[in-house]
Amino acid sequence: MMEEEELEFVEELEAVLQLTPEVQLAIEQVFPSQDPLDRADFNAVEYINTLFPTEQSLANIDEVVNKIRLKIRRLDDNIRTVVRGQTNVGQDGRQALEEAQKAIQQLFGKIKDIKDKAEKSEQMVKEITRDIKQLDHAKRHLTTSITTLNHLHMLAGGVDSLEAMTRRRQYGEVANLLQGVMNVLEHFHKYMGIPQIRQLSERVKAAQAELGQQILADFEEAFPSQGTKRPGGPSNVLRDACLVANILDSRIKQEIIKKFIKQHLSEYLVLFQENQDVAWLDKIDRRYAWIKRQLVDYEEKYGRMFPREWYMTERIAVEFCHVTRTELAKIMRTRAKEIEVKLLLFAIQRTTNFEGFLAKRFSGCTLTAGTLKKLESPPPSTNPFLEDEPTPEMEELAIEKGDIDPPKKPKVPDNPFHGIVSKCFEPHLYVYIESQDKNLGELIDRFVADFKAQGPPKPNTDEGGAVLPSCADLFVYYKKCMVQCSQLSTGEPMIALATIFQKYLREYAWKILSGNLPKTTSSSGGLTISSLLKEKEGSEVAKFTLEELCLICSILSTAEYCLATTQQLEEKLKEKVDVSLTERINLTGEMDTFSTVISSSIQLLVQDLDAACDPALTAMSKMQWQNVEHVGDQSPYVTSVILHIKQNVPIIRDNLASTRKYFTQFCIKFANSFIPKFITHLFKCKPISMVGAEQLLLDTHSLKMVLLDLPSIGSQVVRKAPASYTKIVVKGMTRAEMILKVVMAPHEPLVVFVDNYIKLLTDCNTETFQKILDMKGLKRSEQSSMLELFRQRLPTPPSGAEGSSSLSLMAPTPEQESSRIRKLEKLIKKRL
Repeated sequence: MMEEEELEFVEELEAVLQLTPEVQLAIEQVFPSQDPLDRADFNAVEYINTLFPTEQSLANIDEVVNKIRLKIRRLDDNIRTVVRGQTNVGQDGRQALEEAQKAIQQLFGKIKDIKDKAEKSEQMVKEITRDIKQLDHAKRHLTTSITTLNHLHMLAGGVDSLEAMTRRRQYGEVANLLQGVMNVLEHFHKYMGIPQIRQLSERVKAAQAELGQQILADFEEAFPSQGTKRPGGPSNVLRDACLVANILDSRIKQEIIKKFIKQHLSEYLVLFQENQDVAWLDKIDRRYAWIKRQLVDYEEKYGRMFPREWYMTERIAVEFCHVTRTELAKIMRTRAKEIEVKLLLFAIQRTTNFEGFLAKRFSGCTLTAGTLKKLESPPPSTNPFLEDEPTPEMEELAIEKGDIDPPKKPKVPDNPFHGIVSKCFEPHLYVYIESQDKNLGELIDRFVADFKAQGPPKPNTDEGGAVLPSCADLFVYYKKCMVQCSQLSTGEPMIALATIFQKYLREYAWKILSGNLPKTTSSSGGLTISSLLKEKEGSEVAKFTLEELCLICSILSTAEYCLATTQQLEEKLKEKVDVSLTERINLTGEMDTFSTVISSSIQLLVQDLDAACDPALTAMSKMQWQNVEHVGDQSPYVTSVILHIKQNVPIIRDNLASTRKYFTQFCIKFANSFIPKFITHLFKCKPISMVGAEQLLLDTHSLKMVLLDLPSIGSQVVRKAPASYTKIVVKGMTRAEMILKVVMAPHEPLVVFVDNYIKLLTDCNTETFQKILDMKGLKRSEQSSMLELFRQRLPTPPSGAEGSSSLSLMAPTPEQESSRIRKLEKLIKKRL
């Protein structure tokens, strides 16, 4: 029973001594210890095993037990000392708490005393300063009253003086007094409820109204609406009246300006009435000369009468422009049938010059949104008024370099008066557009006639194919028309002009370029072996003459120039036209037309050279290859093909020196056309003996080397052929060589032959295999079994078929290939 009670006590003790991890961590931080007995996860069994790791260590168990007992006694002594030390802690804590409470009560009492003393001090200060505040309020009110009385005295006296001076028309004194009265009256806005103040305010308003009516009457008397008599000079009274009008309502000022300008321009309306001879466009200079004289006359007579900030001279000029625009628009609507292009351009030129004169003379500060629409003026970057027009020599030089926009001089500031008069001509610009349509039509007809009269361009082997001079002339004319039209308008007329440009770009492409390309004719007959043997070097076989080849190259170069320049033309038109209309400028169709001319020219060159080689290929397919007894030099048909290539390609290359990329296109298209045709004729060579196949392989290799050298053939400067072209030639001609290698291989055993074919050609087409069997001259019975075996051994085409094909082309000759093929390869290497 005792043992059970001890176990229960130990379990309860362990349960009580289970501390939380946070408490245990705090204890370890306060009392760090390395003793295993102090660890929270202490394990008695592990501790005993540590003390007695082996059976031999049990020999000193008594010593260990004595040490543990000694440690227990020390711990008991420490615990006892701590417990005894804590007996008086509670009493000391209560005593300290009581002392703290007493200190707090004393502190609270002192704070209360200080607060009471502060309240008494504040009350004392209020009693002391009460009289001072009353004095401050009295002083403020007295100052305000004195100031208000002074203002009231000034206002009353000023109103009386103002009324008296108004009656005496002393406008000089009135101008100074009126401004002061109005400033003083502003101080009484919050006193308008007082009848006397309201009465004074009404008197000021009445005086202002009387001044306005009186000044208008004075100006009406000095400048009557009816009659043309004017006083000899400005009046001092009117000059002072203008100063008063500056202070009055702005409507008075506007009325004075309006009446004066109307009276000043009344003579203009009489002199240039619609029924007068000087009113027509051919005498438009007289209008602008008249206003210039009037502006000089105004400066001399009335320049000092109106304040400078009224800008009267500019207002007169602006109103003259509005009246002139209205009158010109009216007379042009009435006599629209009499408007001719030269007359219209003359009037526009004189008007734009006058607008430029106004821009130099005035700042344009009086212009409003209603008088001039800024959006209708050309953008600053392309405004023709901001740049000096280039000379014709500069234009032609720029056009020859392919730049439609010649160098320009530095620009000057924008013209705020642009279009203020010349806008009236815009509805009649259809006359100008129709004239340009007619002129361009005549220009195209002249180009056609000149081409027929002068004939095709002469061969050029030094500087490349020449661009037709008519092309530069066309774009120079386009440039002039575009600049001229942008000066007239940047709206719908520019769109109409762009449409005309499109029309004649297409006509130029059709009539001058496409219409003069040589026509191809179908060749009749062909070359025989005997004719090839008799053919001498330098003999003419190509269907196109040297002049025709140069013409094609010249048309190709011209089309390329037109393509690039048309793109620049589109960009410049978009710069000249209003921003809202840029989307309607689109010359893509015309650029496509020139691209078509380029493609047609290249195709003609390819067809010509291709057709020249056709008789040689036909002769190759008609030769008796089974009767060839020995391998010799290259065959006559190869010599013929090389001859035609050497005749045509240097001419084409030299004439396309300025358009190198199109010469590369020609080479690529010729290779893509010639190589498949060569392989097609190769299949027609049947049956072929072993020696015949060797001869054909030698010929194929010769053609391959010639084609690889095609871009620089006959040239003193050897250039590396483009990689894209070389890849096409190598791929196509290597296939032809592999076909001949398969033909040369023995067809027995059948499995080896079929595998060799698949490895060399990687061609799973049964028709190709059938053609090779025909070239070998096998009987139909033999072909049937081989075709069946071929179908059985066809591999599943891998994803990288092309890559494996290129590897197989570079692979060495199979072991099954006969020794004669190896001898043939040695012969080819020796010749190279």
